[in-house]
Amino acid sequence: MNVREDGTRPGRARRPGYVAAAVVFAIGMAGTTLPTPLYGLYQEQIGFSELLVTIVFAVYALAVITVLLVAGNYSDAVGRKPVLLCAMALSAASAGCFLLERGLPLLFAGRVLSGCAAGLLSGAATAAVIELARPGQRERAGFAATAANMGGLGCGPLLSGVLAQYSSRPLSLPFWVHLGLVAVACLITWLLPETVEAPKRWPRLSPQGVAVPPEVKRVFASASVAAFAGFALLGLFTAVAPAFAAQTLDVHNLAVSGAVVFSVFLASTFGQSLTRWISARRALPTGCGVLIVGLLLVASSLVAESLILLVLGALCGGTGQGLAFRAALTLVSGAAPPEHRGGTISAFFVVAYTGISVPVVGVGALATWLGLREAGLVFTGCVILLAAGAGAYAARRPAA
Repeated sequence: MNVREDGTRPGRARRPGYVAAAVVFAIGMAGTTLPTPLYGLYQEQIGFSELLVTIVFAVYALAVITVLLVAGNYSDAVGRKPVLLCAMALSAASAGCFLLERGLPLLFAGRVLSGCAAGLLSGAATAAVIELARPGQRERAGFAATAANMGGLGCGPLLSGVLAQYSSRPLSLPFWVHLGLVAVACLITWLLPETVEAPKRWPRLSPQGVAVPPEVKRVFASASVAAFAGFALLGLFTAVAPAFAAQTLDVHNLAVSGAVVFSVFLASTFGQSLTRWISARRALPTGCGVLIVGLLLVASSLVAESLILLVLGALCGGTGQGLAFRAALTLVSGAAPPEHRGGTISAFFVVAYTGISVPVVGVGALATWLGLREAGLVFTGCVILLAAGAGAYAARRPAA
């Protein structure tokens, strides 16, 4: 029987491809950042400190890291589709916890479930998007995967900030809307073709830890350090930027707070698009340099109490993060052998999500002692040093 080059038969509609998988990825990641502009409302309703806000956020990141370590390579064996559907179920359960929220226990439970969903999506969805692309589409698919990740993370705060600010149900409507989007994502996932050859039927978990094939280790070192620094900036905006805006800049509009967080992820997506003109080897140190400029603008915004400088810092820092992040992911996924690609990508995200959590908890702890502004300045100084080291290393020892 005749078969087209794209794998479909004449007279039969093509099944969804990498763009559809990227949409699923974006919807799943949007759910993980929905609570960002709402933490202030939860503080008023429940009553807890800024340190506890960062701990709630860190619990999410800890769940991501745990899932990546325990099941990061699971989609390599069972297939991408079952893992994506499981991630959507966890995302829906997380939204349910926030809808039923009556105190800290369900708040923590919602963040844990959300982190588990993100952990499954990070490796499986990235691999699915890349593998669903035809040979001539691989570069565009790589951009679609990283853009769906960052774009989804950015759309979450923007969506919930607007809905919370201009609706009568600020703590419930965002999650009802997300549940509807999850239902759409499940339908799309069901229609996606499976990309893993001869997937096993629910094999045992084989926790890999942070396992990186020997041929990937050299490129993995510089790529993961750059990802750590970039994700630290994202963690700052995702966890405490609304509090910075309210306490330091006197901005209390939730839609504006959500838009500020959205801007850093939008810039990240833009930065990723720049790798079409800059090779991955050059993009890694260049992205670190732009990230440093963005961090300096963020520090300046805290000193000058300027919302404009904060937004400029988000745009510049996000562009640098996106440029470095996509270059790093491209180098890592390209160097990994196909049978270990999902696990290697998951190990890469373990390092990245450590960057998004550990430094932010440090900001929360310092804020209780020094104040939020001073803690932010210490944070930016430390991440600047880290980004400078990662950029210098990548420039001196470029990946092959």
